[in-house]
Amino acid sequence: MAAVAEISGEAASVKNSNLDSMSKPMSDSKSEFDVQKLVDMFTKLNPLAKEFFPSSYSHHQHSNFDNSLAVNNNKLSANDNLANNRRRRNSFNQGKRRLSGRAFRAERENSIRRTVYVSDIDQQVSELEDTDTYFGSCDEVVDCRICGDPHSVLRFAFVEFADEHGARAALNLGGTMLGYYPVRVLPSKTAILPVNPTFLPRSEDEREMCSRTVYCTNIDKKVSQAEVKNFFETACGEVTRLRLLGDHVHSTRIAFVEFAMAESAILALNCSGMVLGTQPIRVSPSKTPVRPRVTRPLH
Repeated sequence: MAAVAEISGEAASVKNSNLDSMSKPMSDSKSEFDVQKLVDMFTKLNPLAKEFFPSSYSHHQHSNFDNSLAVNNNKLSANDNLANNRRRRNSFNQGKRRLSGRAFRAERENSIRRTVYVSDIDQQVSELEDTDTYFGSCDEVVDCRICGDPHSVLRFAFVEFADEHGARAALNLGGTMLGYYPVRVLPSKTAILPVNPTFLPRSEDEREMCSRTVYCTNIDKKVSQAEVKNFFETACGEVTRLRLLGDHVHSTRIAFVEFAMAESAILALNCSGMVLGTQPIRVSPSKTPVRPRVTRPLH
C-alpha cells in the first residue's frame, strides 16, 4: 500500500505540475520527459498485487488464479519439452535411417567386390561340394548360388568369398574345367541375396531334402498350385511337397518344389525359360527345405 500511495503521490504531483504549467508554454523536451516518467512509473506496478483486485475477490480465488497460472505454465513447459523431445527423436531416427542406408549400401558394395559371376557350369556340379573344391584354392567360399539358364543347358552361378583378394584370384580360373566344361569367371555386378538363417537346413535329413528341392520364381498369379505340380511332374518326376507363395505387392509368385528323387530336381533346372501360364519361369536349386506345416491344436 505504501508503494502504491507513493506512486499515486508522484502521479498527483506530476498532474499538479502539469496544471500549473498550462498557463505558460511547455517545451517539447519537457513534455517528452514527463510522459516517459509516467511510463516508467506504470511499468513498476504489479498487476497481481491485491490492491488491483476488487474487495469481493477472495483470497481463495486469488490462490486458485495463481494455481491456474502455474498449471498452464507447467502444461506449456511440458508441451514444449514433448515437442523438443519429439524433434530430437525424429532427427535421431532420420539420422539413424540415413546411417542405416549408407551402411547397407557400403556392405552391399563390399559384397559385390567379393563376388564373381561364373557361367557355363555343368548340370552335375553341386553348389556345395564342387564349388568349395574348385574355388577353395582362392579363398574361403562364404556363399554360392547356382541358377538355371533359360538360354542354355548349362547353368551360371554367383560365388562370394570371404575376402576381396579371393574374388580377384578366382578370375584366373576362367577357362579351366569345372565338371565337363570350361567355365568363364567374371567380376559380379550384383551381390548374393542372403537367406534367412532360420530357413536353412538344420540336420542331415533337411540337407538331403534340399538336394531334392528347387526354387521357382516368376510364376503367373493365375496359375494354381495343382497346375504347378502337374507341370513339374510331367517334365521331371514325382513331386512330394510343394509350397506356392505370393502377396499383393508382387505381380508374380514363387514356389518351392520338392521331388521324390534328386535326379528330378536336376532335371527341373532345365525348365528355366519355359512358359507356365503366361510367364517364363526361373528355376534354381533351393537352399532351404520345404518343412511340413505345423498344425496347432484347437482350444
